[in-house]
Amino acid sequence: MHKRTFLRGAGAMLLTLSAADVLIRPALAQNKAAIKKGPRVEVFKDANCGCCSGWVAHLQASGFEVSSSNVDDTGVYRRRFGIADALGSCHTARVGGYTLEGHVPAADIQRLLREKPQAVGLAVPGMPFGSPGMEDAQRPGARAAFEVLLVRRDAPPQVYQRYAAMKG
Repeated sequence: MHKRTFLRGAGAMLLTLSAADVLIRPALAQNKAAIKKGPRVEVFKDANCGCCSGWVAHLQASGFEVSSSNVDDTGVYRRRFGIADALGSCHTARVGGYTLEGHVPAADIQRLLREKPQAVGLAVPGMPFGSPGMEDAQRPGARAAFEVLLVRRDAPPQVYQRYAAMKG
């Protein structure tokens, strides 16, 4: 083989490898991003509720992949997924086979998914001031005391996590 022919062939091969690298590298990066995404949370919320959107943003900032559906009556989903109306709030969600009701902090959802207790899910009844999505920009860090409840099928809810009031 002549030196010139070899160099032309080697140059063409390098050009082909560079083109393949340009095409493959973004696909690999996209796959890595997909792998790093956290658990998927499906949220059922009122379209006009700003605090629901705030809670969704809190979950996304904590690494969860979130899809949300605007619905007319979140109570329908709450009851369908095993949460009593007495524990109700403004949105209901599903993650990893569990139901989430209300402004449950992401850290408690991560703990739930890690520990995998025999339970329906977690609930934060009502809309406690300062819980995720219920923050006040005028009083950052301020919150009312609230509890996250572990909801079980055949037993009363039990406290899963307590949050103390903070003046901010």
